Amino acid sequence: MTLRIYNTLTRQKEEFKPLDPKNVRMYVCGPTVYDYAHIGNARPAIVFDVLFRLLKHLYPGQGNASDGSRVTYVRNITDVDDKINARALRDYPGVELNAAIRQVTEKTYDQYQKDVTALGCLPPTHQPRATEHIQGMVNMIRVLINNGHAYEAGGEVLFNVAAMSDYGALSNRKQEDLKAGARVAVDAHKKNASDFVLWKQSAADEPGWESPWGRGRPGWHIECSVMAQAHLGEVFDIHGGGLDLIFPHHENEIAQSRCAHGTKVMANYWMHNGFLQVEGQKMSKSLGNFYSIQQLLSSSDFGSHMWHGKVLRLSMLMTHYRQPIDWTTERLYEARLHLNNWLTAVSGYAGRGKLNDQIVSALVDDLDTAKLMELLHTQYKAAKSRKDSDACGTLAASLEFLGLWQGETALEVFGYGVESHTEAVDPILVRTLITARLEARKAKDWKRSDEIRDELAAMGIAIKDVKDPVTGELKTEWEVKR
Repeated sequence: MTLRIYNTLTRQKEEFKPLDPKNVRMYVCGPTVYDYAHIGNARPAIVFDVLFRLLKHLYPGQGNASDGSRVTYVRNITDVDDKINARALRDYPGVELNAAIRQVTEKTYDQYQKDVTALGCLPPTHQPRATEHIQGMVNMIRVLINNGHAYEAGGEVLFNVAAMSDYGALSNRKQEDLKAGARVAVDAHKKNASDFVLWKQSAADEPGWESPWGRGRPGWHIECSVMAQAHLGEVFDIHGGGLDLIFPHHENEIAQSRCAHGTKVMANYWMHNGFLQVEGQKMSKSLGNFYSIQQLLSSSDFGSHMWHGKVLRLSMLMTHYRQPIDWTTERLYEARLHLNNWLTAVSGYAGRGKLNDQIVSALVDDLDTAKLMELLHTQYKAAKSRKDSDACGTLAASLEFLGLWQGETALEVFGYGVESHTEAVDPILVRTLITARLEARKAKDWKRSDEIRDELAAMGIAIKDVKDPVTGELKTEWEVKR
């Protein structure tokens, strides 16, 4: 099958043609480890894990990747950042700064690994840290200075945006627009208001490394350029990340890498996942709707539940990766119900099912997970009677491929199965499904309406549609069948 992906650089869906089919290469921007990863950080981890799984399926066998496979996936760790310095000073007062920084980064790095594992993500081929590549950054900056694309000013080394004629192509921004919107007075030492930092000086009490320009530390953008080149080469296949990284981060990565290496591109395909908001609002600590992955996995602060990692994973996959997500309790309840049903259907299946070509066909169309959900539900209906072992195997193979099942039973994941769930009905979940069914009926989506009715019946819920005597609107009454 032919993979087609939407390329942010060209703004169209394109056929994927790897530079080397024996070593398909992908880089995705990972976390800055100054705090626990939040649910917005979970989305790219899940999206590009699905793509990693798909690429490994499409390019199987032995290749040139370091693990012997044909796909190399790099997700970096940013452990040099002023936010990390500030967090270290806040959390470890009185501790020598470098030691405090190490404590911050080790703690948050370890938690991130636990989080993404709980979300069902495979480990990338490489997870380089910025601190492991400082000399490479110094070397690249030296090249940029020598070829006229960077300069020293005001104690910094800056990239000279004007020296790159097509700067702004990824974000579709023109240089004259960047100049008009910049705060020139703040950055008077720059040749151009939009020039960005490659290296900056460090005070005596700040972390730093020796360089030709004095003791200092790298800018954020140069870190990814160097780590990508070190593990994937000067030009590679796919670069991914969140929509918020297009400008300035990815734009600046392209500028540095192309100008340092003299290449036409840094990566041939650029993929970006959409934004995430919480209950219709931008996620913010000031609004009290900021949730870390660890918080959702271990406490009941959101929706009065601790949420299993695979429920969080499925809730992300229910929306196409390029579309925005509204993170709601209703969404998580729906994902939990679906996963409970699917795991109950395959519980006890001990064979090795064959992955359905339709699943792969949906994914090769720019990771069409909306279509994927329809296929999974169809497979579930075929498997739930448990009369057809092939149908159970097909569903099991799909769930395993998507990172949603590793042989666990619904009881092991949720503490209940469909049968026992009827003894302790969750009224919030029932109301959520009833609301979704009424919305489907209003939209005349009779198929979805019937599916939700069947899901409620499987939970042991009997429903009855009646008209409100005052408003005349349709409403649904329900009760637990005994």
